[in-house]
Amino acid sequence: MVYVLSASGKPLMPTEDHRQVRLLLKRKKAVVVRRTPFTIQLVNRVHNYTQPVSLGIDAGSKHIGVSATTEDRVLYEADAELRSDIVELISTRREARHARRNRKTRYRAPRFDNRRRSEGWLAPSVKQKVDCHIKVIADVHKILPISKMIIETASFDTQLLKATLEGKPLPQGTDYQSGEQLGFWNTREYVLFRDNHECQCCHGRSKDPVLNVHHIESRKTGGDSPDNLITLCETCHTGYHKGTVKLPAGIKRGMKFNDAAFMGIMRWSVYNRLKDLYPYVSLTYGYKTKNTRIRAGLPKEHCIDARCISGNPSALSDGIVYFQRKMRCHNRQIHKFKVNRSGLRKLNQAPYLVKGFRLWDRVLYNSEKCFIQGRRSSGFFQLKKLDGTLVSASASCKKLRLVETGKHFIMERRRAIPPAAEAAGFLACNL
Repeated sequence: MVYVLSASGKPLMPTEDHRQVRLLLKRKKAVVVRRTPFTIQLVNRVHNYTQPVSLGIDAGSKHIGVSATTEDRVLYEADAELRSDIVELISTRREARHARRNRKTRYRAPRFDNRRRSEGWLAPSVKQKVDCHIKVIADVHKILPISKMIIETASFDTQLLKATLEGKPLPQGTDYQSGEQLGFWNTREYVLFRDNHECQCCHGRSKDPVLNVHHIESRKTGGDSPDNLITLCETCHTGYHKGTVKLPAGIKRGMKFNDAAFMGIMRWSVYNRLKDLYPYVSLTYGYKTKNTRIRAGLPKEHCIDARCISGNPSALSDGIVYFQRKMRCHNRQIHKFKVNRSGLRKLNQAPYLVKGFRLWDRVLYNSEKCFIQGRRSSGFFQLKKLDGTLVSASASCKKLRLVETGKHFIMERRRAIPPAAEAAGFLACNL
């Protein structure tokens, strides 16, 4: 598919006539405005002929499935991978801020009483993913004349999930108001009671009466959830951090429901923001999508689910899927944490351009398209593909040709499902 924009910039129906596209570009009646997906804009011709296009969105915490279809054809499909490093980066920033204030011996009076969160406030990790949903949907509207949009969002009952996995009685009625920490002053008291006030490493063999609460995973990413805490005596706790004591193999982090919690938070936030932007958006549910996919005999993929959500599961596809990944835009850490012998800190930020290239630029190297992931001031770069495949660990900038500048989402076109196999699946389903 080649996506077409009118002279005024409005999206038109895409075309598969590559010969006509080449003639338009050669005669300067059209210009290329985007490489991936390949999009052209007409110079003088102005017309508004379009067809009804339905956009299906499979919302998620790690991946977003996108599919724009008509009744008989798939016009665009994508699988967008979201970032999951926001919590760790914010924790690192908090550590750096605390260390800086302590190092500079600056006293600041408590100011938390005069802080107030605005209405509709979202945690940074959740807000970033919600913004990515809006961005991905807006990019599709730039290249296709969407007339209908359906989004699938889900909410999960974390207490019910936890009870089911642990084999406990299912919560009912007021059980949802009586959590596991009901009646305890704080989380530490609950963890000590849960572990019978006994060290879970030596089980009292050290004879140390002092008990500590230990984080199984780092507090930076694991948090203070009871599933991440365990009771250790001070002897075992100190020995573990010194490396002389090892915890038993059975001690592991409990179940994590981060993705389920995110889906419950973002469900209405995304939908309400989309309603303000597009008047033709509607909701659907996961059980409907699953039923449609099974009836059509389609595999379980994010973009395939989005196709079922769009309402046209039998639309034929050429098997091309655009894989996207959200990348970090800026590194705002000015200095490195490590201090030199002279007491100075090295700068952590690299120049915006190195030999005319920047991070995540798409380049052509030895007839192979890849992305710049690492740069050196000497002009030798590290090149990788979107799936992490190493193309070159040290490629000279003189051998690179810029294909497309880096953006918030880096994109790569792949062939996901062979068209013949997909058509056979439809045929078998119809028979």
